[in-house]
Amino acid sequence: MKLVVFGANGPTGRLVTRQALDEGHAVTAVTRNPDAFPIRDPRLRVAAADALEAAQVDEVVAGHDRVISTLGVPYTREPVTIFSQGARNIAAAMDRHGLRRLVCVTSIGVHPELAPEEKLIFRKVVGPLLLSMGRPLYEDARRMEDIVRATDLDWTIVRPSGLFDTDTVSDYRIAVEPQRLPGMFTSRTDLADVLVREAVDDLHVRTCIEVITTQGTPSYARVFLKEALRLGK
Repeated sequence: MKLVVFGANGPTGRLVTRQALDEGHAVTAVTRNPDAFPIRDPRLRVAAADALEAAQVDEVVAGHDRVISTLGVPYTREPVTIFSQGARNIAAAMDRHGLRRLVCVTSIGVHPELAPEEKLIFRKVVGPLLLSMGRPLYEDARRMEDIVRATDLDWTIVRPSGLFDTDTVSDYRIAVEPQRLPGMFTSRTDLADVLVREAVDDLHVRTCIEVITTQGTPSYARVFLKEALRLGK
């Protein structure tokens, strides 16, 4: 299968690319800085393109079977458009070239209602602070979801929670909207596995899903401090 991955040089995008290659798929990794892309493989093409440029997106989408978008930005106080404009350009290119399957990442912060089982400290303190810090990001991710839902593509929207790094895929849990799961963390390795599985196996078509990691998760304080220190950088 021929996959094109947007946001391929981000932490999740690199994991998606590596996993897809290991499974034998041909991958086009889309990044604005191809010289910095760390993965090499005979089945890999690294394409220089900006998701905000419609003509560039149209060119790299052509000739593929499935599209995975891991586009995103760190927390910031500045206006964010990468989610919505990237989705608009990707959807238009897919329509033009006859592609159907799109799997993309947003965040549970788009609809931040917490599962009632969640710990009080997160529901009352940590969660609201993180949502406030990431408001421009979440607002644009919500616009992205609206754009994707309005298409006639075979889309799946994947909403992770607070991202952290692990070495292996865990026994993660998936909830289909409107179900909510307790637990406020998602490992990037688990997220990458979900994205590849959804794209390749056509799971949860035209559905939003939430993915939660339940093993080896970090502390709330660790995640809060990490994101707070990155704010605006």
